[in-house]
Amino acid sequence: MGDLARGFRYLLAGQRWVLRHGRWFGFGLLPGLVSLVLYAGALIGLGYGADDFTAWATPFADDWASPWIGLFRGFLTALVICLGLFLSVITFTAVTLLIGQPFYESLSEQVDRSEGGEAPESGMPLWLELWVSARDSVKVLGRVVLYGLLLFALGFIPVIGQTVVPVLGFCVSGYFLTQELTSVALQRRKVELPERLVLLRSRRLLVLGFGVPLVLAFLVPLVAVFLMPGAVAGATLMVRDLMNVDDEPSEPPATEAPTGFGPPPPAYS
Repeated sequence: MGDLARGFRYLLAGQRWVLRHGRWFGFGLLPGLVSLVLYAGALIGLGYGADDFTAWATPFADDWASPWIGLFRGFLTALVICLGLFLSVITFTAVTLLIGQPFYESLSEQVDRSEGGEAPESGMPLWLELWVSARDSVKVLGRVVLYGLLLFALGFIPVIGQTVVPVLGFCVSGYFLTQELTSVALQRRKVELPERLVLLRSRRLLVLGFGVPLVLAFLVPLVAVFLMPGAVAGATLMVRDLMNVDDEPSEPPATEAPTGFGPPPPAYS
């Protein structure tokens, strides 16, 4: 159980890091805000179109008597909306990381510098980093969708579906969310996806201690946007642990403002 608490401490340490470095916090907010606008539009569209979709998908129920047709299609509409919310939670991080690749890579490098030692660099051009990140994210999300569909089906089992399955769902989501977040620091260290999966499987409780609380927090509207910079910072601190760079997260010294993207962003306090 020690690794569970340790993973949560890395999550808190990442949030403290960005709060102590307000310019980097503001720097890391930008990709999340862009993703928020995109996802808000998609979810609003889903909310308006879910009824029409279920009616189109169930033509065989057109002749059913009331109230059964309303109850049946209402239930399916609720399932479609829940599935959309689930997919938005598990894909938000991947999309935000893809949009903010240069932002989060710079933030991750700065965390490494503040903790002492070198800040590894992938050495790849930006377009190649984006391609590798997108390719790996699709592979991870493919696994997430398979698990999601399986858990969705198991949710219909009485008792188990309302107790055990939701817990498993949060664990699966937290595990894969951590995979996405650690990919920033691990990609800079030239660790390929298969090696990342082996590395994270070797410390499952650590990964769950980091990812599950974050998934629960991401369920609150807007929270994901404000926690993303700290989540990337915390994932970098955890990668240092996984790679045996350092044993414990320490309080970093003050750092300079972000560079390489024009004038430094304004301070946030």
